[in-house]
Amino acid sequence: MRKLAAIPVLLLTLLVIVGPFATSDSAEVVRIGIVTDVHVHDTNSPNEHKVMTGYEARLEAFVTAMVAWPADAVVSLGDLVNGVFVMGAELGDPARIPALLDRAVSLLRSFPGPIHYVLGNHDVYNLSKSQFLVGTASPGTYYSFDLGAYHVVILDAQFNKTGQDYEHVSWMVQGTIPAAELEWLRADLAATRKPTVVCVHQPLDVSFAMLAGGPPISNAPEVRAALVASGQVIAVFQGHTHDSTHTVMDGIHYITFAGMVDHDVPTPPSWAAVTLDPVARTIRIDGTSLQESVELTY
Repeated sequence: MRKLAAIPVLLLTLLVIVGPFATSDSAEVVRIGIVTDVHVHDTNSPNEHKVMTGYEARLEAFVTAMVAWPADAVVSLGDLVNGVFVMGAELGDPARIPALLDRAVSLLRSFPGPIHYVLGNHDVYNLSKSQFLVGTASPGTYYSFDLGAYHVVILDAQFNKTGQDYEHVSWMVQGTIPAAELEWLRADLAATRKPTVVCVHQPLDVSFAMLAGGPPISNAPEVRAALVASGQVIAVFQGHTHDSTHTVMDGIHYITFAGMVDHDVPTPPSWAAVTLDPVARTIRIDGTSLQESVELTY
């Protein structure tokens, strides 16, 4: 015990110097390519004016940019595929959706580095979660990993309010982070001292009513409280709304990325090149098309 007692003064000094985040693993910047809401499909939406059949050229442009940059990793923030439900169009055979997922993944796999997939609500319209995991070769629907000086969390919000998986649901909008996943999240955040980025599909920072009733994630306040309590989370990356927005709540940046899906009024594909700098303590977003560019500090 006397040997242990001799250490705290030095340890406390180091903690004061380093601050709340440990970045000693690497002082190098981390580069993450972000794409969301591609809505890969073989049918366009006449009512919503979504052009979902042009996904190949858009994903190819994204991958080419990420290889040239180069990105350390790529994250898809959900709604990679659309599901057969399209407003104003015939549903057709849902059996064709797994092949569309395979095509989307094959295009993204032209990127030579790690690719991480967040489940979106459209991804489970005609797929089970196990089908999505197999198709994307993902380790789970929610998990975490370290990337240089940073910790990254992938969340799955595709549950109903009772904690049951959404699978083959045909249509739904609102998600939930169930109790078991929330318990895992708290434990995961408690186990790291690295600045942490959380990735989720439906936004955690908005409270507007939606067709499914209530906020995009039904228990968003509880989830946000867990992020704040950890003291580790610097940002939440999210999609779903197709808009490029940024808010700050309790010192955490909530960044919603613009959707890649095209519309009747054509736009170039939207994506983001995100640079995380552990020394400058900045999050720089270089956006294309509808994605805004901004530099944030934490």
